[in-house]
Amino acid sequence: MSSNKPKIVVLGAGYAGLTTTKRLTKMLSPEEAEIVLVNKHNYHYESTWLHEVAAGTINPNQARVMISDVVSPKRVRLVYDAVVEIKKDEKRVVLENSEISYDYLVIGLGFESNDFGIKGMGENAFAIEDIDSSRLISEHIEYQFAKYNNDKNASEDSLHILVGGAGFTGIELVGELADKVPELCKKYDVDRNKVRIINVEAAPSILPMFDKELVTYAKKSLEDRGVEIKIGAAISECTPEGFIVGEEKELIKAGTVIWTGGVKGSSVLGNSGFELVKGKVNVNSDLRMPEEENVFVIGDCSWVWNKEADRPYPPTAQLAMQEADVVAANLKALITNQPLKDFVFDDKGTVASLGHSDGIGNVLSGYKLQGKSAAAMKKVVDNRSLFMMGGPMLVLKKGKVRPF
Repeated sequence: MSSNKPKIVVLGAGYAGLTTTKRLTKMLSPEEAEIVLVNKHNYHYESTWLHEVAAGTINPNQARVMISDVVSPKRVRLVYDAVVEIKKDEKRVVLENSEISYDYLVIGLGFESNDFGIKGMGENAFAIEDIDSSRLISEHIEYQFAKYNNDKNASEDSLHILVGGAGFTGIELVGELADKVPELCKKYDVDRNKVRIINVEAAPSILPMFDKELVTYAKKSLEDRGVEIKIGAAISECTPEGFIVGEEKELIKAGTVIWTGGVKGSSVLGNSGFELVKGKVNVNSDLRMPEEENVFVIGDCSWVWNKEADRPYPPTAQLAMQEADVVAANLKALITNQPLKDFVFDDKGTVASLGHSDGIGNVLSGYKLQGKSAAAMKKVVDNRSLFMMGGPMLVLKKGKVRPF
């Protein structure tokens, strides 16, 4: 190292990594630390908006935020490259095109789809992982409509859209598809009754994070708009034709098959020989990796334990951004020899959209929302995350509800 000041390297510009970087620029002077942010692309994407990109209800560019709009390249060294491996014993990160050394490391490399070893899922189903994979889904769906319109021999199965998993992403996706399909039917002159949107879930219910009343509302709202929901239907295999489900091994055919049933932390974690639990690192209460003084793991790469509920917090954008605040404060504490603080989650509530103008939510310690008010709250939540990350200018540029 040419200088004596410590070098903080942040891997990944998702909610966790980008917010950490932004906070560090406010907390530490340029003389106190060198800050480097490594990300594959020169943009951050709002991963909680990817289901809208996949359904084709928003343009991919809307979900993209240029990193240089959030953190100044004058203050942070921006490295656009893919992370291959972390060699923590050598304090070094191997990138596709170079490598980088660090004094302190923040790992926020995000998620990858987890197919839980279901046969054929990785090969035959689409997954919502980033902007490109999401855009591919909407283009594929539209292509099926165009093809059906032009090909007299096209089967009606090709218009069917099959979504595996009824957690947050799966339900938000079918909600958007229920909005999008009538538009596509109109555009390509296809009878709406020929298009099936089918959601398949192994568990006995959808949206396990919500109470029964809200789940009932969500299910009815989706079914009223033509979504078929099959619960208690485990997928044993995904073939090029569709899912094989249930005891009877029924084949549900579809022209578009999407898996949203689970995520795991970036495969870089495993490639680097880290100890993983269900694809993620269990971190200490100060968000450091066990046994490591100088490595923090946040966002979708880690499990943070909720001691009261005796289970990890579900990975959400608000969790990632709150973790970022604590990590930035703890990095400053390490550099200035102050005590570190423990992470305490302040749950602002959860809102799920069921399409553009419908949703359900729990906000303000248990206050329940459904319908248009929940949909409006969802847009407020989306705008708030933009504001927390990039201030009012970013909200004006990318916000869901235009303030004028």
